[in-house]
Amino acid sequence: MTVLDDIVAKTRARLREEALDIEDVRRSARERAAAKTPFAFRNALTRPGVNVIAEIKSASPSAGTIVADPDVESIAREYAAGGAAAISIVTETEFFRGSRTWIARAAGASGLPVVMKDFVVESSQIMSGIAAGADAILLLASLLDARAIFHFVALLEAHGCDALVEVHDEEELARAVEGGARIIGVNNRDLRDFRVDLGTSENLGARMPPDAIRVAESGIRTRADVDRLRAAGFHAFLVGESLLRQNDRAAAVRELAGE
Repeated sequence: MTVLDDIVAKTRARLREEALDIEDVRRSARERAAAKTPFAFRNALTRPGVNVIAEIKSASPSAGTIVADPDVESIAREYAAGGAAAISIVTETEFFRGSRTWIARAAGASGLPVVMKDFVVESSQIMSGIAAGADAILLLASLLDARAIFHFVALLEAHGCDALVEVHDEEELARAVEGGARIIGVNNRDLRDFRVDLGTSENLGARMPPDAIRVAESGIRTRADVDRLRAAGFHAFLVGESLLRQNDRAAAVRELAGE
């Protein structure tokens, strides 16, 4: 069993144990969506220049503890001060030690759109994410077939939210495209063995539809990395660990953006 398999198994078990009032969640999601600017995430990613999606997470299976008990509001304000286009919140509770409550906290502190990153296998997770304030939600093509991607993208768009559909290889990219993904992220880290290769973005970027919004994820540490991936046609850059470990996170975001 890979780490990804373990995470998904634990996620499914946790979902079975949750006592959700799904009608209450749906009502909260509708109310939250009605009060928000629709499709704020995709609009942020298509601004001129370098669009950094700055991530907040406490830990990861590959890195261990990154920021124990992070001050979400403080970090979010630093990212906004540095010119980040959006914020990514990792909400998985066991392996990444995240929380959905961080979504509203980060959005309120920064004024930026927030994408929720979790291991989505059920529509209830999407509705809970929207209700928690997410402007977009990550969908892993490694976990979903094209039909499920299509369904989840439609569910999000019905609430004025975006799907960031993440791929690792050509087969997953084909599923994302068939599922109607408008924003496609390439994770340069293989979650099966944690190897990182920016060439993954270059390879898959060349195979994306021309109208797709392209997001490069993982392994981005320097402005040279950003320039390399911009040359491959990427519009936005999701960066987590390398920003979180900086003493001056605002300056680190500005450096990546070339400002």
